[in-house]
Amino acid sequence: MVLCFVSALTFPKNAFSQGMPVYDNTNFVSLVKSLVESAKQTANLVKTVNFLKAQKENIEKVNSVIRDLKAVREIGRNNERLITVMQNDLRAILNSPYIKPEEVTRVSESFSAVVGNSLETMAFIDEILSSDHLKMSDAERAAVLKQKEIESKEMLNDVQLKTKRYNDIISFRKMQDKMNNRETAY
Repeated sequence: MVLCFVSALTFPKNAFSQGMPVYDNTNFVSLVKSLVESAKQTANLVKTVNFLKAQKENIEKVNSVIRDLKAVREIGRNNERLITVMQNDLRAILNSPYIKPEEVTRVSESFSAVVGNSLETMAFIDEILSSDHLKMSDAERAAVLKQKEIESKEMLNDVQLKTKRYNDIISFRKMQDKMNNRETAY
C-alpha cells in the first residue's frame, strides 16, 4: 500500500489518458436532420423566388399592355375630338357667307388630308395590335404607339390651328363687311 501511495505522489498531477474518443450518436442524427430540413427550406425558397420572378414578368407584360391601351385610348380620343371639330367647326366655316366659293375647295381639301391621315393611323394601329406578320416586341409596339399618339396630338393641334385661322379670317371679313357697309350720317 505504501508503494501505491508513493507512486501516486510521484506521478504528475495532470495525467492524460489515451484511448478511443467518445462518439455521441444522437448529436450526429440531429445534425443530419437539421441539414435535411435546411435543404427542404432552401428548395422551397428557390421555388418561391422562381414564382416571384414569373409573377414579375407577368406584371411587366400587363403594364406593357396597359401602356399600349392608354396610348390607343388617347389616339381614339384625339380622333373623336377631330371628328367633333370636323362636324361642328368645319360646317360653320364652309357655311359662312364670308368664305369665297373658290376657298371652299381648298378648305375642304386641307381638312380632308388630315382626316385621311387620321384614318391611315387608325388602320396602322389596328394592324400593329392584331396582326402577326409584324413581329414586334412589346417595347417596339409601345414605342410605335407612343409615336402615333404624339402624331395624333399634333394632328389635332393642326386642325385646331386651321379652324382658328379660318374663324379669324371669317371674323376679319365680317368686320370688314360691317365697316364697308355701314351707314354714314354726315
